[in-house]
Amino acid sequence: MQGAVARVFVVVAAAILNHPLLFPQENTTLPEQDEELMARMREHEEKLEMELAKLESEILELESKQEESTSRDAYMWYFWSSVSFVIFFVIEMCRVDLAETEIRNLEDEEDGGSITPRMMVLDKDILRNFCDKCSYSSAQENWKVREFVEGLADDLLESLRSVCDRDTDMEVGDFVGIGSMFESWKVCGPLVCDLMVPFSPPHPHFFQCQMWCSSDQIPLDMQGSGRIKATRFGENDEGCLCSAANMGDDMLCLLHSTADRQNASPNPDELLCLKNTDILSKDQVMKWFQISVTKAWGRISHKYDFQVLFRNLDAAGALKVRFRSGKVILLNLIPVVQLEDTDAYFVSHFPSGWDSPPDPFWPLSLAVYERNLLKYFAKRLPQDSCHSHCLQIAAFLNRKQTELTGKSFLSSYHLKTVLLHVLLSTKTTAWRAENMEHRLRDVLGLLHQSLLEKRLHHALVGNSKVPEVLQVPGVIRKAEPINLFRSLVLQRQLYAATVRHLQEILKNASIVIQEYVPRPSNDGFNLSLDEGFNC
Repeated sequence: MQGAVARVFVVVAAAILNHPLLFPQENTTLPEQDEELMARMREHEEKLEMELAKLESEILELESKQEESTSRDAYMWYFWSSVSFVIFFVIEMCRVDLAETEIRNLEDEEDGGSITPRMMVLDKDILRNFCDKCSYSSAQENWKVREFVEGLADDLLESLRSVCDRDTDMEVGDFVGIGSMFESWKVCGPLVCDLMVPFSPPHPHFFQCQMWCSSDQIPLDMQGSGRIKATRFGENDEGCLCSAANMGDDMLCLLHSTADRQNASPNPDELLCLKNTDILSKDQVMKWFQISVTKAWGRISHKYDFQVLFRNLDAAGALKVRFRSGKVILLNLIPVVQLEDTDAYFVSHFPSGWDSPPDPFWPLSLAVYERNLLKYFAKRLPQDSCHSHCLQIAAFLNRKQTELTGKSFLSSYHLKTVLLHVLLSTKTTAWRAENMEHRLRDVLGLLHQSLLEKRLHHALVGNSKVPEVLQVPGVIRKAEPINLFRSLVLQRQLYAATVRHLQEILKNASIVIQEYVPRPSNDGFNLSLDEGFNC
């Protein structure tokens, strides 16, 4: 194409230069009547015109060929795009068919002998006896355990603060109790207390949280997580020259003290950040917390007549308190970072052993808001409300089935989430004690349906039904709902095992409950709940 254009340019230039009218007629000696010369000039001009026409035709042919090739390429692109679309569409349809097949297979299994929550055989008297006994025994014991754990945690954290350097180490705040033990629905052993321990960087630094729903730096597969950036006060202040300019000793900044400007920025390792970054590292935090708790216990261990052991080196603060009598209490101290001035916390790990996102992404915990939501309902439900008993029974059945068939994906947190959804969608008058059988079926029924759909949304994230009085942060209320069953969508074997686990729970529920309900006999009770619950 470029060669043809060059040839056209040469021909046109030659024609112009050889045209008789290009130059003025200065040579008066040339006879104007020389017909022979004029004939040769016209002949030469005709040849040039023919050559120009020939080149123009060649250019037109080249352009037409290029247009044909371009149209052919465009056609091929549209063709393969259509083929790709059809392939992906077929794949998606196959996935839908597989999902529907799985659901139909599950329904066929139910028709062939499996059980649904509506088909469960539940005796009201047995349920009432179960709840009466567990409410009395567990409430009394849980109150004593909480009192002991809170006292031990206070001493341990105070000792931890004393071994830390105030100028370079993290500052540790007061613990926050979460989980079933502090929500008053703990029913079976072992006795586990979960305490979140907030920490913050030394002055003049602070933590800046980046959430998955408000930052484009968080991957899409990290829903419910965030990153934490260690920032120095004044680094992001616009219009203040004290941190950007070399101010003299006689100059005073009303926003930042002289000490803040003179303090050199600490090494990122001292702020527990990833190497060569200002992003807080979970691994570094857990290592620091483990060492600090070990030193803190070493300073106060002589005051107590029991052993404190680290039961899991991969989870910082996972302690086991063993008394001389053989009784054991499990204590989880979880280092967390508070989300601004809210009751939401970024946790280093989940005490239940859930898979945690990779470093440096921190999962967000709304456990405090969930505890407050249960308190909110407790004040508005009937005095003899059965919502706590429904959760206790479901957690007890799940625990017993886990002992029989092994560890399952279903956890007590899933059960609590289901209960919160049922509470948010059911009238308060429907939770009287005489309706416990129906409400328990509702809880297990929603769990069963959510498992079939492989979708269980977080109770608070993106849920408009949550009362505004709880003051859940707006960014969380407006976020897209988080599917707690997302792992089941990607892992078919795990999903199948979870379905079988729930089927066994529903099938064995009445037998398991009857086994652990105290039955009168000549010598009193054949089996006490204290024995049955110490699983």
